[in-house]
Amino acid sequence: MRAIKSQLVKYSRLAHERGLTAAFGGNLSIRKGNLVFIKATGAVMDEMTAEQVAVIDMSGRQVSGVRPSSEYRLHLAVYRSRPDVKAIAHLHPPYAIAATSLIDWELPIMTPEAEIYLKRIPIAPFRPAGTQELADVVADAILQSDAVILERHGIVTVGRTLREAFYKAELVEESAKLWYLGRK
Repeated sequence: MRAIKSQLVKYSRLAHERGLTAAFGGNLSIRKGNLVFIKATGAVMDEMTAEQVAVIDMSGRQVSGVRPSSEYRLHLAVYRSRPDVKAIAHLHPPYAIAATSLIDWELPIMTPEAEIYLKRIPIAPFRPAGTQELADVVADAILQSDAVILERHGIVTVGRTLREAFYKAELVEESAKLWYLGRK
């Protein structure tokens, strides 16, 4: 458990350092068996500590003493939809969010790495944060790709490890940045 919490702290802080959180927004999770380790509600990405990692089971029941992020439904829906997924990065990178107001339903990838690993990235229609409606939309969209952009909200990327999910998030943001800047 300690190693999992350390990973969440490390990548939460790294996400903030690399500008993927649009201030403090986003959350990461790791699934181990029937348990999901996720940022606690109210925790700030760049100040994360191991004590701010919540543990829930796959039904959403709180296992640890801290409450999970309000986006826990999204994480659980993705894990149910994609049993191969062991980690999720839900971040709020500025270029990916800005791109959703300018393109229709998928992001045309610009970088060779993203083209190979992610193909085309679906854009899920806006749904209020923390709702089951958002969770359901993301769970459906994640079946098409390892990355989904949420209209006016952020992105969700998945992987077999948190490192893999995090690097996919960086690919999405870099591709969105190149696409966005290329429009000018």
